[in-house]
Amino acid sequence: MADAATTLRRARIGDAAELARLSAQLGYPQSADAFERRLRRLLISADHPVIVATDDDARLLGFIAIERRLMLETGERVEIVGLVVDESARRRGIGQSLVDAALDWARGIGVGEVMVRSNVARDQSHPFYEGAGFERIKTQHVYLKRV
Repeated sequence: MADAATTLRRARIGDAAELARLSAQLGYPQSADAFERRLRRLLISADHPVIVATDDDARLLGFIAIERRLMLETGERVEIVGLVVDESARRRGIGQSLVDAALDWARGIGVGEVMVRSNVARDQSHPFYEGAGFERIKTQHVYLKRV
């Protein structure tokens, strides 16, 4: 659990620059404008919540982006599609609090599975997810083709 000064809330459009800053720490640098455009679309979707952690309601300590997915072959599940905790705020329980919020959201909408994908290069994330009760179920290659 995060320390008492940390609060979780839904992302707001004014968080776009902070979300971009945090995403860059994970190796995904994007402009604040790009984040704002994407966030505007996500904020109107009931199936794509973004939850942020903050201690002063201005500077973000972390965020988790989740989505409700319906897959033909496996059914419905929630997927954690982004989780970042600020480099200066790690090891304070913020990541676990964000994951707990995602699990609570999944339970609240009646979905019984939460999945997360973690790049093999992210050595610190693997023990984190295993410690949070996630089980590794497969290893895969990811392919991309630009169209």
